[in-house]
Amino acid sequence: MEIPLLARQSKLKGIGLLATGDCIHRKWLDHLKESLEGEGIYEHGGMKFVLQTEVQDKNAVHQIIFLPSFSKAEELREKLMRHSSNIDADGRPWLKLNGEEIAEKVLECGGMIGPAHAFTPYFGIFAHFNKLADCYGKYAKNVHFMELGLSADSLMADHISELHRVAFLSNSDSHSPYPVRLAREFNVLEMEDFTFNSFRKSIEREGGKGIKLNCGFFPQHGKYYMTRCKNCPSYFTLEEAVNLNWKCPKCKGQIKKGVVDRIKELSDSEGNPNRAKYIHSFPLAEIIAVAHGIENPSSVRVSRIWQSFIEKFGNEIAVLINASIGDIEKIDGLTAEYVQAFREDNIEHVPGGGGVYGKLLPLGKKAEVSFLKKEQKSLMEF
Repeated sequence: MEIPLLARQSKLKGIGLLATGDCIHRKWLDHLKESLEGEGIYEHGGMKFVLQTEVQDKNAVHQIIFLPSFSKAEELREKLMRHSSNIDADGRPWLKLNGEEIAEKVLECGGMIGPAHAFTPYFGIFAHFNKLADCYGKYAKNVHFMELGLSADSLMADHISELHRVAFLSNSDSHSPYPVRLAREFNVLEMEDFTFNSFRKSIEREGGKGIKLNCGFFPQHGKYYMTRCKNCPSYFTLEEAVNLNWKCPKCKGQIKKGVVDRIKELSDSEGNPNRAKYIHSFPLAEIIAVAHGIENPSSVRVSRIWQSFIEKFGNEIAVLINASIGDIEKIDGLTAEYVQAFREDNIEHVPGGGGVYGKLLPLGKKAEVSFLKKEQKSLMEF
C-alpha cells in the first residue's frame, strides 16, 4: 500500500485523484514527502494525490480531514499529538477531543473536516448524534461534506433536510492497492484544475462547481443496512427491536440498528432534487466473479477476463460507467448482462445487517427477508 503501487493501480482503476490516508502518521507522512511532488495537490508517476486522514474523536465518531500542504499536515499533527496516545501506532488515531475541538484545529490549518461513514453504528456521527451541530457545535456551518458509507446512498441520506447543503462523498477506505478493493466507491468532481483550492471549491460547491456523480455499492450490500442480530441471521423491524429491548429471542444476541431504520428516525424531507446522480456498482472483478459463479474474485480466471477489459477500455471505471453494453459483450457476455443490470438498478440482494455484508443474487432472483413478526404464531394457534 505504498505510493508507487497505489499510483500504478489507480490508473488501472480509472482514478484521477486519490486521497493519501493517514497523513498525520509520522512514518507515512515521511513516505508521502519522499514519494510525492508538487504543492496542494501532489503527484507521483502521473497520478494526483490529496493529503487526507481519518481520526476518531472522544465520542467514537470517525472524522475525515483534508489538508492543503505538508506543512499544514505537520502543523495539525503537532496540535493533535498531545491529545492522542496512539497517533503513530494507528493510521486512524484516537483523540481525546470532541468534534468541535478537532474542527477548530483543522480549520486553523486551512483544512476541511466532515463525518466518515456517517450512518454506520459504533463510529458514525448519526450513531451518536441527531444533528451536525450536536457534534461540531459552532463549527457545524463549516462542515461541507459527509461520507455516506457502504450502507447508505444519497437517495437515503437526502431524507434529512439538514444534509441538503452538504456534499456527499461515496468513497471508502481501501484494504488493498488493487482495483478489487481500491476505489470500491468513487466520485466525479468538477474541478477547474488540480489545485487544493479547486478541490475545495468542488467540495464546498462554490461557483457552480461540485460533485457531478457518485458511484457506490447498493446500500443493501452494506453490513449495517438492516436492523439485524449480530449473532444469527435474524432480521427485525425497528418496532420489534425496541419491544425486544434489542435482544434476539432466538440466540440472545444483540440486535444492531440498521442504517435504513436510523435514517427513517431522522427523516424530515422527501428528498433533494438538486443532488448529483448516484450510480450503484461493484468492483469489476466482483461482477465478473458473480456473473460466472466464481467464489473468489481474485482467481486466475477472473483476472484473465478483467485484464481483457483493461486492455480494451483502458481502465475499470470506463467499463462500469461509460462503455456501451454492446462493446462489453464482445469481451464477455455474462459480465455485460450484470453491468447492464447494475446500471438499471435491476439486481437484488440478500440485505446486510448486524455486521454481515449483503449477498448479491443471480439475475432474476428475488430477495426474501423474514421478520420476526411473520414467524410468530397468533393467539388463535395456541
